[in-house]
Amino acid sequence: MPSEVRFHGLRGLPEVGVGADLAALIREAVITSDLTLQSKDLLVVAQKIVSKAEGRLVRLAEVTPSAEARTLAIKVQKDPRFVELVLRESKEILRAVPHILITRHRCGWVMANAGIDRSNISQADDRVLLLPEDCDASARRLREALEPEHPAIIISDSFGRPWREGTVNVALGVAGYTGVLDLRGTKDRLGRTLQSTQIALADAVAAGAGLVMGESTEGIPVTLVRGLDFSLPLSDGQSIVRPSGGDLFR
Repeated sequence: MPSEVRFHGLRGLPEVGVGADLAALIREAVITSDLTLQSKDLLVVAQKIVSKAEGRLVRLAEVTPSAEARTLAIKVQKDPRFVELVLRESKEILRAVPHILITRHRCGWVMANAGIDRSNISQADDRVLLLPEDCDASARRLREALEPEHPAIIISDSFGRPWREGTVNVALGVAGYTGVLDLRGTKDRLGRTLQSTQIALADAVAAGAGLVMGESTEGIPVTLVRGLDFSLPLSDGQSIVRPSGGDLFR
C-alpha cells in the first residue's frame, strides 16, 4: 500500500457547458496549477461537470408529470415535475415521506432524489441536473481522451450514509483503478482467514479528494491524486454497488 498519497485541487476550470471538452479543460487546469500530468496519476472528477458536459440538464417546464408522480409529489411535498424525473431515473422507491424521497437509482445506487440536483445550477432558469447515463463509461471516455498519459479516473458525488449525519464523497464511475479490493480468503497478520473484508478503495480516494473539492463555493471540481498503488486488480464503479439481494435492512 502507498506510504504517502497527495491530493492537488485543480484551480482555474471555467463553468462547464453542454458539449465542453473536459479533457482539454482539465489539461489546462493541470498546467495552471503548476503540475504535469503523469501516467500514474488519478483524477477525481465531480459528477456535476461530467453531467453538464454530457447535456444532462433538464428544464422542468418541459416535463409532464404522470399520475404516479403527482400523487407521490403530494406525499413528499415536492414539485411533481421533479418527482417525475426521479421516477424516470429510478427502479425502486425505498422511502417517501414529507421532504424526503429515497430511491434505488437505475444504476443501483441508493440515494436521495435519484441524484437529481439543483445546487450550482443557475437560479435564472428551472433546470435540474441528472447523473450521467453511465458513470463508468464516462470515466473510460475521459481517461482515453487524456492521452498519452491515460490517468485513472474516478467520477464522484456526495452521498449521505445510513445511521450517520452528513455527506461524504464517493465513487460512482471508475476507470483504471480499483473500485473494491476483495480480501476475502486472504490471511490477516495473525494468520486468520478473512471472511468478509472488502475495501472500497475508490470511495476512500473520492472521500479524500472531497476534502479538497468542497461542497459549496470552493469551485474545485477536479482533484489530481498522486502516490496511489496501481498494482492491484482493476474494477469499475459498479463493483462497489451492493446487489439489492444483499440489502441487510429490509
